[in-house]
Amino acid sequence: MPTEHPTPIIAELDRDGAIEEALAAAGGTTRRGFLAAALAGAGALAGFPETADAARGPKRDTAILNYALVFEYLQAGFYTEAESIGTIRAMGAERETWARTLGAHERAHVTILKDVLGRKAVARPFFDYRGVTEDGDAFTRTAVAMEDLTVALLAGQAPRVSDRSLRAAFFSLLTVEARHAAWARRITGFRPVAAAFDEPKTLAAVDRVVRSTRFLVSRPSRESRRSPRFTG
Repeated sequence: MPTEHPTPIIAELDRDGAIEEALAAAGGTTRRGFLAAALAGAGALAGFPETADAARGPKRDTAILNYALVFEYLQAGFYTEAESIGTIRAMGAERETWARTLGAHERAHVTILKDVLGRKAVARPFFDYRGVTEDGDAFTRTAVAMEDLTVALLAGQAPRVSDRSLRAAFFSLLTVEARHAAWARRITGFRPVAAAFDEPKTLAAVDRVVRSTRFLVSRPSRESRRSPRFTG
């Protein structure tokens, strides 16, 4: 019988329980979270979630779009790395089609957001997925958690975008990501629709969850386990 929520996936992703704690405390704030650290190195604003919360109009729109861009960098890199080292190819035809499709979509989202932001787009930080992309089961379970979190992020931020055209684009992105999440849940045997209502997440809440994975690193690493680890 399908499981109703992705808690086992999150527990597997973060053995220390930091993500569960972050989800339980959703709505809290951080001073300089994972994006702040990444973006400071790229010459962008420090205290990124707070900037997006405090600003208004075009400045806040840019901050939210850049946050979404870094989150898309994270997802695109996750799928691309699993493809590069052959993990996706070894998962079977159905899961391979699913993962390659989602990876292509996430890379397209990066391209679109960079085009919209132009010179204001932040640079791509470095990621270390800590071996998750090297194992088909761990990769798939983590993908479910990521896709669910993306939906919560977009649901929380789309209404806050002041430009009407950008807001419409955000909602379009949200519907696609919701389909991603449902597809990922079906692939893993989780109930595609866990509840009657989804809980939107603040930037600070999402920041805490992603920071706790320790997927973001300050510089590239070429350490390996049973396969080469790709970062970038």
